[in-house]
Amino acid sequence: MKKFAIALFALALLAGGGFAWLATKKPAFVQPLDMKVEITDERITRGRYLFENLADCDGCHSPRDWNRFPGPVIEAERASGFEFPAELGLPGRVISANLSSDPETGLGAWTDGEILRALREGVSRDGRALFNFMPFEHYAHMSDEDAYALIAYMRTIPPVRKAQPRTELVFPVKYLINDLPRPVNGPVAAPTKEDRVKYGEYLVTLGECKTCHSLLDKGVPVAGREFAGGEPFRFDTRLVRSANITPDEETGIGLWSEDRFVAKFKGYAEMTAANAPPMNQSNFTIMPWLGLARLTDEDLRAIYAYLRTIPAIRHPVDVHPQQGTY
Repeated sequence: MKKFAIALFALALLAGGGFAWLATKKPAFVQPLDMKVEITDERITRGRYLFENLADCDGCHSPRDWNRFPGPVIEAERASGFEFPAELGLPGRVISANLSSDPETGLGAWTDGEILRALREGVSRDGRALFNFMPFEHYAHMSDEDAYALIAYMRTIPPVRKAQPRTELVFPVKYLINDLPRPVNGPVAAPTKEDRVKYGEYLVTLGECKTCHSLLDKGVPVAGREFAGGEPFRFDTRLVRSANITPDEETGIGLWSEDRFVAKFKGYAEMTAANAPPMNQSNFTIMPWLGLARLTDEDLRAIYAYLRTIPAIRHPVDVHPQQGTY
């Protein structure tokens, strides 16, 4: 009995020490760069393309109208942040930041170096780690020029005075995220467009296609199931599962031609928030079709080229199950 009591005491000490380590560990970071991004028309255009289309920063940092397909952004509140619905099963109360140029509640008072560090390294202005629902681990691969373009565009977003509370995560996630930020060391160059597969991989990384189109375990794609779809997304009474986009011929997009792939996206090119149809279970989606429809043909073809190189995984997915079956 005495040995058992000693063992329990030792375990308690270890647990206490582990908790103390978790609670006091600070994220790895370097001081933000002392820099000023030159704002040019070219950078603003590229930054808008990244923000509203490819990376879909809009989708996570703007309130959306979930009564209309496919949840278009509410223009008057663009980039002002919002709280993610509890149905997503996130580990706590997750609120996206106000990215508008408002100096009090948005990014207006942030330096360019502070924005760059948050974007690619996952460290906020005050030195705390960001929850990696914000995909800074993906954006660590964003080229310097694309990051500068994104900053230049965000400087032009009209200010929206809307204070957002901080994200509040449950134990132990609130402490574990401190181990995620990593400084970006050295310059990051974009891959050449001439290598369509490599360039397509870059676009897929910035678009976070793998995260949404893979079954997840604690937010991480299950090994061997990448891009095979099936991850459920709930909102109120609606449910959608992500599609299999591997080159499997039976359950994925293996039989799709390049032109068919491009046409799937361009089919939404004429749709706007004003003329979008009502959203219901049969068409419910979180896929940002309105933004992705405006990707260039060149980028869509590069994405297709990359997706053709990933392993084909046979995984049938009922994307839009009938209500009452889930």
